[in-house]
Amino acid sequence: MNLLRTLATVSGMTLLSRILGFVRDFVIAHSFGAGIATDAFFVAFRLPNLLRRLFAEGAFSQAFVPILAEYRSRRGETETKRLIDRVSSLLFLILIAVSLIGMAGAPLLIALTAPGFAANTDKFQLTVELTRITFPYIFFMSLVAVAAGILNTWSRFALPAFTPVLLNLSFIGMALFAAPWFDPPVLALAWAVFIGGALQLAIQIPALAKIGMFPRFDPVWRDEGVQRVLKLMAPAVLGVSVAQISLIINTVFASFLESGSVSWLYYADRLMEFPAGLLGAALGTILLPSLAKTHAQGNAEDFSALLDWGLRLTLLLTLPASLALAMLAVPLLSTLFQHGAFGVTDVLRTREALVAYSIGLTGLILVKVLAPGFYARQDIRTPVKIALLTLAVTQLMNLAFIGWLKHAGLALSIGLASCLNAALLWRGLRQRGAYLPRPGWAGFVLRILVALVVLGTILWFATGADASWLAMSASQRILRLAGVVCGGGAAYFATLWLLGFRLRDFRRTIDNNPTP
Repeated sequence: MNLLRTLATVSGMTLLSRILGFVRDFVIAHSFGAGIATDAFFVAFRLPNLLRRLFAEGAFSQAFVPILAEYRSRRGETETKRLIDRVSSLLFLILIAVSLIGMAGAPLLIALTAPGFAANTDKFQLTVELTRITFPYIFFMSLVAVAAGILNTWSRFALPAFTPVLLNLSFIGMALFAAPWFDPPVLALAWAVFIGGALQLAIQIPALAKIGMFPRFDPVWRDEGVQRVLKLMAPAVLGVSVAQISLIINTVFASFLESGSVSWLYYADRLMEFPAGLLGAALGTILLPSLAKTHAQGNAEDFSALLDWGLRLTLLLTLPASLALAMLAVPLLSTLFQHGAFGVTDVLRTREALVAYSIGLTGLILVKVLAPGFYARQDIRTPVKIALLTLAVTQLMNLAFIGWLKHAGLALSIGLASCLNAALLWRGLRQRGAYLPRPGWAGFVLRILVALVVLGTILWFATGADASWLAMSASQRILRLAGVVCGGGAAYFATLWLLGFRLRDFRRTIDNNPTP
């Protein structure tokens, strides 16, 4: 398997999803703006979305995929299929119970996660109603995570990467065509979540059947593989999802700030998630099964080389993205969201959060590359310790920043904490000898810094004053932003080429088939 080609495929599918995600956010911003209704929906959606990232794409995937890769590499197809059947069956039963409990306990959940909403009875009740509709999303997406883990282990990366497109299409369709039929209209967004989750699960079924790994119902709690997955999964909740826990705590803080704060953070987070998903999620997706296989085979050299490859790609592509997000905050936000009910004030307040988020973007993506290095080795204790420390530091920074930076202080806390998390994970892998940097890092970093200076200079002169972007028409913004982004990107990569970077330097192949 050519990892660079696979990364391009996954990133391409993710790019399609992100583009539709921005269309989705444009439609929502245009139709609903930033206020009580959107605050209520984003809080309601954030809760099942957080659980999805915590338990499905986060802890579950990090625990399940390494063991699945080990079974496939060492134990053969029969035992691997048995593991899939039993893990899927037990997860199915657990998810039904969790979904029912979450729907019944929605008032308590909102009281805990957005206590500031209690002061406004209508806002609180609306959030509870939306939560009850969206909560089954965790059921659908956890089962989607099982399917994605299986397909990725079989090197079928394209379909799982494409799957989020269906959620965005559901949002767009419901917001444009169904909202007028609901009272209040924001209920259409909640039902979009439910429908999108069901569609994402349905599309996995033919792909699993094609490779002969569609699960059958076989709930055996005491199975050795199931117990190992559960043992790894429990502490992995903190180890891989500290940023998501920080986000939900930030919602608690933001609920006490002025109306719109939750929405400003949401739109800034959505923009930051574009490069994070395009590169970070894609790298994490393809690295975990590859790292797990090399570890199962005892190939320490390839294990380290895979991490080195991921770290170099991360710095090469994420540092310019971080710089561009900070320098182009107003152009990006005004082009994407300054329409209808989303006004100039919303752009400027969201800009504050986006600039703060951009500081930690590189750290956030590095975590997605480094954490699989621990979980592929089935090392849980180290990431948990790091996660607990990072979470504590995040909340201390929240308390320090929120008084004078308001919602932007909450974003800055997450960004800085991500950098700390990445640094500690890197040090942990180095101390254990799991990662040995390959030669040439000093020159590599120096050349990237030179290219960043060129990029920053181009963006500075090409962007101009923020006020001019706020006064432009939509078509003028689109054309000018496209020119600035293309010009800056061309200057950055041309500088790297002149400094000796070549695409072939980042090609890497790995055999992802089971060992005979």
